[in-house]
Order: sequence, then structure tokens, then C-alpha cells
Amino acid sequence: MTALAAEQLIAQQLHNLQQLEELLSVEKEVLQKQSPQALTAVTEQKEALLKAIQQLDEQNAQNIILKNEVKSGIHQQEIAEIEAILLRCKDKNQVNGQIIQQSSLAAERMKNSLLENHNRSSMTYNSKGKKSGGLSSLGIKA
Repeated sequence: MTALAAEQLIAQQLHNLQQLEELLSVEKEVLQKQSPQALTAVTEQKEALLKAIQQLDEQNAQNIILKNEVKSGIHQQEIAEIEAILLRCKDKNQVNGQIIQQSSLAAERMKNSLLENHNRSSMTYNSKGKKSGGLSSLGIKA
């Protein structure tokens, strides 16, 4: 493998990470809009991109020329940029995780409220201490 090929590997990884960062921003917007169909599409794109990043990372780890160039500091600026993007992606992913968690809690509260309003006498608690019950007259089971 040539030095040019090693440089192309780093450029491709940088490009992939920039795409991931943008996709995480799109994911946040989709989560805030609560659009399940759009979220499915974004999730599929994210999974494919993460797989590509992982595969390229494995190629980079096995590339002796690239390892030597990185050790000698040839790609120092690109590596620093990659690390900065990774940190931003991690932060964005944590924010998206918090949005998901808050949405789940809100959905759980709404479900409990509906169950309580429907039939207070049928409300029970499961083994984890969470409220459960059925809307049998509507054919819905919670």
C-alpha cells in the first residue's frame, strides 16, 4: 500500500465521521418531531455508516504504512480532526439518548394515565412495581 492510499484511508474515515456527525443532528431533529418513519430511515443510515466506519477502522489498524505515518506525525492534523469529530459525535449521541429516554418516560406516564382513567379498579402492579392493566373493553392490553 502506498502513502497515497494511506492518505485516502484517513480522508475516507474523516468523511465518514463528518457524515455521522451530520446524521446525528438529523436524528435529533427527527426525535424532537417524533416521526417514527423518519427515525427508522435515519437509524438504517446510521447503522450502515457505523458499519462502514468500523470496517475502515479495521483496515486502518492493519495498514503498516499508515501506522508508521501516524507514529511519525505525518497525519497529525487529520487525526486531531477525527478525534474532535468523535467527541462531538459522542456528545450528540448522548443528547439523542436523553431525548429517547424522556420520550419513553412521557409515553409511560401517558399510558398509566389512560389506564387509570379507563378503569381504576383493574389497575394492578407487575413484579417490577410498574402499573399495568388492560383496556379489555377496547381490545387493548397494556
